[in-house]
Amino acid sequence: MSPKRIIKKAGTRKLDMIGVCDHNSAENVLATFNAAKGKKVKVFAGMEVTSTEEVHILALFDKVEDVLALQGSVYANLPPDENKPEVFGEQIIANELDEVEGFNNRLLISATKLTVAQIIEKIHRLEGLAIASHVDRPSYSIIGQLGFIPDDLPLDGLEISANTNVATTTEKFPGIKKYPLVTSSDAHNLEEIGCAMTYFYLAEPSVPEIRKALRNEEGRALNIGKGKGYSNEARD
Repeated sequence: MSPKRIIKKAGTRKLDMIGVCDHNSAENVLATFNAAKGKKVKVFAGMEVTSTEEVHILALFDKVEDVLALQGSVYANLPPDENKPEVFGEQIIANELDEVEGFNNRLLISATKLTVAQIIEKIHRLEGLAIASHVDRPSYSIIGQLGFIPDDLPLDGLEISANTNVATTTEKFPGIKKYPLVTSSDAHNLEEIGCAMTYFYLAEPSVPEIRKALRNEEGRALNIGKGKGYSNEARD
């Protein structure tokens, strides 16, 4: 899952947009941005942040500097423990040429001291999108950890897993129908890239345009991968 390989695979799968969302870190976002220069793939600067409740929240930004600002807050709220490569694997920092430049020694698998509400507030302050990850899963999801989605959380949307569909998920969790729903590959290896996707109808690939699509504004819309039986407009 190195920058050049990710961009190459995204091109092979004919993806127009991807988000790079490592756990509690954005060290490899800039390298992926650079690897995509001159290519047809738009890269969003992202991160998957683990709250103190052990809920995963996706953050998406247009600018690398914004996700790095979020990274600063996340790092300041991680426990001081170091990663154990023999247990959790190496946390490589690469460049756009897929050369190893270093290793992240923080224990990125840990939960931060930030609550879900604090994470969403920080993302929105940086003008990013905050999406609750894989809400259908029993672990590391907002429903799995809290049992419900608090009404006062200003989430921009919910992600459902690649191995399910909207009909099944909304039948099991009826309360999610009032939220914009997206899906993604949540790829942890190259072959998973593009195994699930969301189609966006936008004027340009940008966070403000995606926000409009999530809100079904100004003719922007979305549709979860072919055969999923869902469109943004179906929620109206």
